[in-house]
Formats: sequence, C-alpha cells, structure tokens
Amino acid sequence: MPILERGTARDRDSQVLPKVPVPLLKQTLDTYLKCVQHLAKEEQFKKTRAIVEKFGAPGGMGETLQKKLLERRDKMANWVYDYWLEDMYLNNRLALPVNSSPAMVFPKQMFKDHKDTLSFAARLISGVLEYKALIDTRSLPVDFTRGQLAVMPMCMEQYYRLFTSYRYPGLKTDTLKVQIKAASSALEHMIVACKNQFFVLDVVANSKQLSEEEILSQLEKIVKMSENAEEKLPPFGILTSDGRTEWAQAREALIKDQINRDSLALIESCICVVCLDEPSGLQPSDTNRALLMLHGGGHEKNGANRWYDKSMQFVVGMDGICGVVCEHSPFEGIVLVQCCEYIMKYIMESPSKMVKSSSYRELPPPRRLRWKCNPHIQGLLAASAERLQRLVNNLDMNVFKFKDYGKEFIKQQKMSPDAFIQVALQLAFFKCTGRLVSTYESASIRRFQEGRVDNIRSATAEALAFVKSMADERGAFSDSEKMKRLGDAIKAQTSYTIAAITGMAIDNHLLGLLRIAKELNMEKPEIFCDETYLASNHFILSTSQVPTTVEMFCCYGPVVPNGYGACYNPQSDHIIFCISSFWDNTETSSVVFVKALNEGLLEIRDLCNRSNATASKLAVSSQGASQPHKSGK
Repeated sequence: MPILERGTARDRDSQVLPKVPVPLLKQTLDTYLKCVQHLAKEEQFKKTRAIVEKFGAPGGMGETLQKKLLERRDKMANWVYDYWLEDMYLNNRLALPVNSSPAMVFPKQMFKDHKDTLSFAARLISGVLEYKALIDTRSLPVDFTRGQLAVMPMCMEQYYRLFTSYRYPGLKTDTLKVQIKAASSALEHMIVACKNQFFVLDVVANSKQLSEEEILSQLEKIVKMSENAEEKLPPFGILTSDGRTEWAQAREALIKDQINRDSLALIESCICVVCLDEPSGLQPSDTNRALLMLHGGGHEKNGANRWYDKSMQFVVGMDGICGVVCEHSPFEGIVLVQCCEYIMKYIMESPSKMVKSSSYRELPPPRRLRWKCNPHIQGLLAASAERLQRLVNNLDMNVFKFKDYGKEFIKQQKMSPDAFIQVALQLAFFKCTGRLVSTYESASIRRFQEGRVDNIRSATAEALAFVKSMADERGAFSDSEKMKRLGDAIKAQTSYTIAAITGMAIDNHLLGLLRIAKELNMEKPEIFCDETYLASNHFILSTSQVPTTVEMFCCYGPVVPNGYGACYNPQSDHIIFCISSFWDNTETSSVVFVKALNEGLLEIRDLCNRSNATASKLAVSSQGASQPHKSGK
C-alpha cells in the first residue's frame, strides 16, 4: 500500500506518535472469552474455552504467532494497517454502494432554478479546492483526541488521502492507490457527472486556479453538452456500482480499447467527482435523501451518475438533495466530517464570492469522456444496472430524529453520551429479538502512527443484565437495581472504549494472529474455525457515532444480510439515528427497530428521572433530620 511522501508535517504528525501496541496474548484471550460467554450457548462456550486455553497454553501455537507478531511490530510503522485494510475493505467482494460506502447528507437546499444549482456546485468546488490547498501545504491544524483520555495529538495521514486515493477493482482483491506526485503539479482536474455522462473539468488553467465565476461558466457548458442527444454515450458509471469481481472483469473488457483506457486514466487521477443529479421525483424526507446519497435511486434515477471507486463524490441534485458519498477504504468518518463541515461553512459564509472578474480569460471548454462500447460491454452494463436495482429495492432505511432529549440530558446524569446511546441500542435490539448479538462500534486508534480503527464490542454481559431488568414484566427489579445495572453497563462500555482507543481491544490482535498463521503456511488455528469465533465476527449490529457541528448526518447500510446499520449523531437536545436493514430478511425491520429504540430511550430517561426524584427526596428528608445539628461555622 503506497504511503504519501514524508514531509515536515508528516514528521510532525506521525513520527512523534507511538506505534500501535500488540496486547499481551493472555489479556486478549481472556477478554475474548468474556466478550462471547453470554452470547454463546453453554455447551458451545465450554468447547470454545477449551480451544482458547489450548491455543494460549505455554509453548502452544498462540505463543509462536504472538512472537512473530511482535517481530512484525518492530519492523513496521503500523503492524495491523495492511491486514486490517485488506480484511475490512479490499478483500470484500460486495458492491461498494450500500455495503461499504457511507454517505453524508447535507441540509436540503432550496434552489430556485438551474443557475442557482450550478452556483451552489461552483461554490462547493471552490470550497473543495480551498480545503485541498490546506492539505497540500500541510496547513491543517493537527487533530487532538476528545472525550475519553483527551488532548493527545492524532495521526493526520488520512487527510492526505481524501483527494489522492483511488480504489482499483481486482478479481480477488482490490488495490488502494494513493498518488505520490508533488502536490503542486498533481491533480488539476475534477470529473463532473451529468446525465450519466462524464466530463473533465480542469480547475487550473495556465498555472492559475479557476475563479468561482469561471467554474460556474464551465459547469454551464457541461450541462449544455450533456443535453446533446447525438453525443450521448451509455451509462458507464453503473459498472462501478457492481460487485468488485464483476466490475474487475468488466474493466478488463473495457481496457482492451485505447479510448476507454484514456477515459479511465482521467477518472482515476482526478481530485474528486462532482455529480450533478437530475430531480429524483421523491419527497425530500431525511430517509429519502439518505437513500439517494447511498445509491442514487438505481439506474432509472441517478445510480449511474456516479463513479464509486473515487474516494470523494460530491452530489448536487437539481431538487436540492445534496451530500457526499465516499469510498471508505482511505479514511474514517471523522475525517469526512471535518472536510464536509469546512466546505459547508465555506458555502454558507461566502455566498457573494461570485464577483465579476475584471480580466476575462478564454478557457478551453470542458471535455466529454469518450467510451467504446460493443455488444459484450452492453450486456455487462445491463447486468450491472439490474444488480444495482436489486440493491436499491432491498435497502430498508429509516432516519429517525429523537427529539425528547440529547447529549445535555445524558451529561446531567454524569454518563458518557456515547456509552449511554450504545446501551440504548442494545436495549432496542433486545426488545426486538429477546437476545443480544455481536456488536461492532468503531473506535479510532489515530493516537498511533497510521492508526485507523479497532472495534468496541458493545454487547457486554453488563448490558445484557441491564436490558433483562428493563424488559422484565414481572416487576422483579426495583428502580435502584435497574439504575445500578445501567451504571454497570455504562462503566463496562466506557472501559472497553478506553481499551480500544489505546490499542488494547481484541479484534485487530486476533486478526493479526490469524494472518501470521496464514503467512507461515500453518494450518488454520482451531480458535479461528470455531463456531463461536465465526459468530462473534458476524456483526448483526454495526454501529458508529458520527457527530457533526453543522446540520448534516451520516448513514450507511448493514454489513451482513441479517443485520442492522446504526449510525447516530448526538446533538445537545436531540439525536439523529440512521437505521438500515434489508427488506428481504425476515428477521430485521428498520421501522420495528426504530420503534423499540424510541421506547427504550424514553424508558431509560424515565428511570433516570424517577431515581433523581427519589434521591432529591431522600436528600431533603435527611437534611431536615440533621437541621438542629448545624455547626456554627
């Protein structure tokens, strides 16, 4: 995996940071057993414990692999990065839309007309260029950790991949490439998608960046060119929405022709893609806007007006539905948020940037990308369109704004908002199914060199004890017992979070041990073939906190066929949840989950309020009782 050039900022950002640690083998195995015990059947768990003990025994296979992993750590800046990237993204054969690429939904825009839409797009492009300049000159301020264990510098590496990355499809595994050219000369064009046609927009002419007015004039030309029916080419973007192996095969067919190779090269080396979408004809509800960002509404709407391999695709819909869909392998959600917030603030704060320039210059017109098609490729386009439509029809999305309280109320209870919401998600799942399942919550490990994420396993034994007390209909648990269990669940969640962000979680470590065994051509260790391990890595609940300070929200699809995606954005007085599942699975329903989530959040609030009232009453009565003994200070 190519790494960007090491500049002074790189030294400032990364060199001072510690390497990702390798936890002690015993510690990881003990934690693993603790994480799975209450989720597995008793007989199965006994079997698992025996397998784990054998793996971790002195002189056993675990020790051999651990020793090799420690050697790898000494040799590399980040021992887990490549393993994690391949496992999480590049080896995954599913289509990028819905299954992998998250989207950020911008506030609904009120465009008066075509010109208004293009002015917004021109302003957005100017904002992207301004942000990219900060990245290129290494002028972005270093991020520091917030929340648990705050104020430590974080690795900035992911920002340098926002506009320089491209994910190439492969037959068995994809390749993530990062351009290493000198910042100044590289990346001087964007690709604009309009009516499923692709155009090259040069953002630099004669070594001078285009003004916002010039960008607008070029966008107007692109829209005009896209309306020329005689020049219209098939919707090649649809191929990038397909399964990765299918797209790799289609790309092999495409590159047999020089014209296609040239067009692909221009897309693969662009800064980003800007998608000018046709009106969708759908109500602009939060849910519909989320769906349109994730998949464009399929080939009949804007699903082919995309190029999913490019890391950043900004969508500007003529109907005011706007946002960004990103290829997730180069960076995490928080980096996407920072970029989007910068651009949104730029747009909101500078509506008057469109000054008539005194010196008008003649710009070369934008160029339409040409494609050569034949009956075989025509067939591939039709098959891709059909598969995207199935994905579109299958996504069950529910964007739910919980308005009864937000993070301020949670903080008043002296609880971590993130831990509180994670426990509420466990309660919602339990209400729907009567059980807990293996849960994924992403935890940033950017306090380490080239750090990405590890997993917080939120389905703790303490969370299970709490949700059982809340769901008990016999009234066997008093409020004080429920509050104690809630406190224990929050504490367990918080301590796992701290373990994860300090590099002490189990998922990356177990993956490292598995991959080392593979590299040594050893037989796959029994621990990784065990039913419990397989179930523990099937994340039926995949969750992520993506907070924003500007009005927007993030969403994504489930990671398994029978699962839920749950992205949440806690604000001071409300919480936005994006709950996704698949219609064709009979065990899941986003609307049922949202109903249970709403109920659970209200029940936990009522429990806290009752406990607070009881505590105040007790305080008042004990004060009354101790009144006469006031000391005369």
